[in-house]
Amino acid sequence: TAGAPTPSNVTGGGTGPDPDPDPDPEPEPDVIDVIINEFYARGGSANQPYTHKFAELYNPTSEPVSLDGASIQYRSAGGTGNASGVGALSGVIEPGGFYLVQLGTNGATGAGLPSPDSVNTNVNPSGSNGTIWLASTTAAISPDDAAQVIDKIGYGTSNSPEGTAVAYPGVNSVVGALVRTAFSDTDDNAVDFTVTTEPTPQSSQGGSTDPEPEPEPRAVSIAEIQGTGDTTPIAGERVVTEGVVTAAYPSGGFRGIYLQTSGSGGQPKGPGAASDGIFVFSDWAAANVQIGDCVRVEGTAGEYNGLTQLTDSPFTTVIDDCAPAVPTELATLPATDAEKEVYEGMLVLPVGTYTITNNYQLNQFGQIGLAVGDEPLYTATEVVRPGPEAEAYEAENQRKYITLDDGSSWNLMTNATARDSYALPYLSHETPMRTASQVTFTDPVILDYRFQWNYQPVAHVHGHDHEAIPVASENDRPESAPELDGNLVIGAFNVLNYFDDLGKDEPGCAYYSDRFGNPVATDFCIVRGAWSESAFADQEAKLVAAINKTGADVLALMEIEASNQVPYRSHDRDRTMRTLVAALNEAAGTTRWAYAPSPRVTNPNEDIIRTGFIYNPRTVQLLGGSQSLIDPAFADAREPLAQKFKAVRTGKPFVMIANHFKSKGSGVDDGTGQGDANPSREAQAAALTQWADTQFSGEAVFLAGDFNAYSMETPIQIMENAGYTNLVREYDATATSYQFSGRLGSLDHVLANDQALRLVTGAAIWDINGDESIAFQYSRRNYNLVDYHRPDEFASSEHDPILVGLNTGPRGRG
Repeated sequence: TAGAPTPSNVTGGGTGPDPDPDPDPEPEPDVIDVIINEFYARGGSANQPYTHKFAELYNPTSEPVSLDGASIQYRSAGGTGNASGVGALSGVIEPGGFYLVQLGTNGATGAGLPSPDSVNTNVNPSGSNGTIWLASTTAAISPDDAAQVIDKIGYGTSNSPEGTAVAYPGVNSVVGALVRTAFSDTDDNAVDFTVTTEPTPQSSQGGSTDPEPEPEPRAVSIAEIQGTGDTTPIAGERVVTEGVVTAAYPSGGFRGIYLQTSGSGGQPKGPGAASDGIFVFSDWAAANVQIGDCVRVEGTAGEYNGLTQLTDSPFTTVIDDCAPAVPTELATLPATDAEKEVYEGMLVLPVGTYTITNNYQLNQFGQIGLAVGDEPLYTATEVVRPGPEAEAYEAENQRKYITLDDGSSWNLMTNATARDSYALPYLSHETPMRTASQVTFTDPVILDYRFQWNYQPVAHVHGHDHEAIPVASENDRPESAPELDGNLVIGAFNVLNYFDDLGKDEPGCAYYSDRFGNPVATDFCIVRGAWSESAFADQEAKLVAAINKTGADVLALMEIEASNQVPYRSHDRDRTMRTLVAALNEAAGTTRWAYAPSPRVTNPNEDIIRTGFIYNPRTVQLLGGSQSLIDPAFADAREPLAQKFKAVRTGKPFVMIANHFKSKGSGVDDGTGQGDANPSREAQAAALTQWADTQFSGEAVFLAGDFNAYSMETPIQIMENAGYTNLVREYDATATSYQFSGRLGSLDHVLANDQALRLVTGAAIWDINGDESIAFQYSRRNYNLVDYHRPDEFASSEHDPILVGLNTGPRGRG
């Protein structure tokens, strides 16, 4: 019946209250009881017994424990946030049993681990500092997540240990593992773990197996290690060899020495011979042996980026009774790889003259490109026509080229030690290492291969007067602008993004900074050029010095700001021209310059950089206003700007047209070897000459500027075929205005039609920029310990100014 009392709650009935229930049963063992018993983080490195790193887990309970849903996780010593590596686990650890987790590797040295229970090579911990932990989840978590971290080891400089981090001394080549003492777990890593030099990985299948003993190293000569090809024939073999130390690099990043067979060298080698020199990668040797020491080295033969070397922690012992290594004189540069290979790692003495043809990476990697002989290397299409001729010419260039290195692998712009503690190698205002200048070798060097063939000094070179500098150089900076006959000098000058609107005033404008973090130059902003007032002052000082020293009466300018195209400003088009002219006149102390006002009609959507004219109002007058060619051919370039000039009160008038054609850096590649956008430049050349011949028929016309085309390329040929003469090639065929990729050439030209040619007395390039290291440019100021900036004309731009002498006569000549 519903609601009827049960027997247990009827008064006087039933059996009375239930007895006390049984106490709670013992809980089943859980993953929370598992500990990390041993950790080995150097697998695969030199000297190590095992190929892979491992974490060995242990179940201290009396029942099996499931690892399903658990994971092993790792984070770097100074990391923040969640794990950078996670390895999911599965299976069961038996009571008192082990579970072996195979982790990542540093290489191939050693034996395989004994039957790992889990393979998680995506977890690859550091061999000296870090945090590794066992987690109750397979999601990446922080080692500070106490709710989900079961056990962890913080080692070295770990920022998240249990208690105090345990030390893990040595480097990856030093054998060692962290092992728990008698399964103790006090939650203090420094107390619970010690270092063992005998890792003992144990899996659920049993303990470790002894690795196969390493074979005894074989005694060989350096020539046997090198072999007769471009790689060692005994790669991976442990060997012992002897020789004389010829170079040592305790600083600079090479971290080793060069060794040459006792008494070898001094005689030329032919293709197919074996070199007697080799690089030994060893910090200890670099720091402790001296050039001239006789040593015995045990190491593993191998290749590194094309350089044969001994590595894997070579053991180096100083011994006696070595005859000196003799430098081999090289009467000329070995032309082919095979001819160079026979001297790889050997001491050589280049004989004769070499010419600097590349200094672009001098301020970054300390390298100078050399051409054997007394001429630099020219861009092929500066000298010969595009196509097969140019391809053959460039192939010959490559046979003449080699790099003079600095005994260092440091990036001198980003490596803090190099940037803040060492001056740039070779370079100073007294030793500017300009392209087209010549050097001779005063001391032997090592011929080696590091990304390219190099003459390597025998020590790390830093500064312009370091004792290990192996060359004598010349300072061929011109003392003044070329002297040209006649009553006027005209010219063209690319002024390297002269903007008086600065990056600091543009919202979100990124910048390149100096070594102190100070903004210097803009980084892909609307405005170009200087970011800060101080950088602009540096840029302007150099340009003012250069322009005022040209002696020119008229200059066509390229890469000056089109002030009306800055969208967040309300400037007229000529504002920046006025800024430049004011600075020039202030420095000159007189009204030396004026500018030609913009045309009445310009392209409202023109580029952010433009062309313009400045002139000396005391010697030259404007005839009429300027004109701009607005034509579809210039949709991807700057519109040509024309202006008629005449000497004050005398002489025949002439027209100058300032140009800045489409660059080679983007656009369609027509496959002719003339860079990107050559069809655009061809169309621009055709449109320009047609306009000039139509608009200024019968006039003396000069086409001036940065045409972004070398002298033998088709855009220049189009203008020459239209009746224009390339004046610099006419008067000085070897002069160039620009360097790129270790080749010299002219992108800048002044061309004259027949009427203009009658006025010309001469033409020259004032080589103040194209030959200079960019370390001297305003935008690289304070990138190095040494401040290379000077408010002078050198490195005021990337392009040299071109100057042309005119004799306009009382009525012209002819």
